[in-house]
Amino acid sequence: MERTKLGCSCCSPQRSATEQSVEKEHIAFNQKQVMDTAGMVYISGGEFLMGTNYKHGFPLDGEGPVRKVKVQPFYMDVHTITNRDFKAFINTTGYETDAEKFGWSFVFYQFISKETRQKIKQRVHSTPWWLIVEGADWQHPEGKDSSIDARMNHPVVHISWNDASAFCKWAGKRLPTEAEWEFAARGGLEQALYPWGDELTPNGEHYCNIWQGVFPKVNDQLDGYTGTAPVDAFPANGYGLKNIVGNVWEWCNDWFSSTFHRDGPQDNPQGPLIGDAKVMRGGSYLCHDSYCNRYRVAARTSNTMDSSSGNIGFRCVKDV
Repeated sequence: MERTKLGCSCCSPQRSATEQSVEKEHIAFNQKQVMDTAGMVYISGGEFLMGTNYKHGFPLDGEGPVRKVKVQPFYMDVHTITNRDFKAFINTTGYETDAEKFGWSFVFYQFISKETRQKIKQRVHSTPWWLIVEGADWQHPEGKDSSIDARMNHPVVHISWNDASAFCKWAGKRLPTEAEWEFAARGGLEQALYPWGDELTPNGEHYCNIWQGVFPKVNDQLDGYTGTAPVDAFPANGYGLKNIVGNVWEWCNDWFSSTFHRDGPQDNPQGPLIGDAKVMRGGSYLCHDSYCNRYRVAARTSNTMDSSSGNIGFRCVKDV
């Protein structure tokens, strides 16, 4: 079992690894002044033990060492941004996502229709379960013949870091730093593997949406879902946050580095000043212990700013 791969493409494939990124016009929006914090929870901040030395983790991802980190108070969305939320943003601004500009995005092979499958021209060779599907975007998660009509309370997917940042700017919010995300995900627990403790399924109950069975062929759906679940489907952690692990990967604001944190600042850290990819946290419905147990709160991965797939979403934070 490989536990060392950096920026693992099995978790979320990179667009730039398949097609050369092109320079795009970045549309500036006037900030939507949100005077309240409806749908958010107050996170008091403070000092915590960030990272892990977990022996079954991915050391080269930079999960460790464990170190004391301090974050300032902030507000965080109770759950990831939904299709309904994102549709309101699109309707107001006319924003075009990266997936729409490129004309395609990555989709898990089991989710597409027979008609769409016949049109597939490319797949990711190292991870053949990822298909390059023309017409896949936030409104059409599995291709042109799919829709979100019955999934308005599910997390919006096929969202790049650029798209998430644009939404945050419009909403008067921002993406969390990686330290803020982990502090919030831990829910007040110290060095627990998951937001609810050290046992994945306490008393046989499922607390997150991940893969059960034999990946990538058979999902036993023991948690009730194959693809995305509603954003409020599972119990909240100690801070009242829903689905903070599993379901969809969540973008953070930081540039990714596997070493910067070893000597970097530990008081409200913001990550490196430059980089090639952005941090993602939380894992997704495709994570499975046999190859990617990154649904642990200390696990991390990365992706390029223009990459999108059917298991990447985001949630926002707001300064106090």
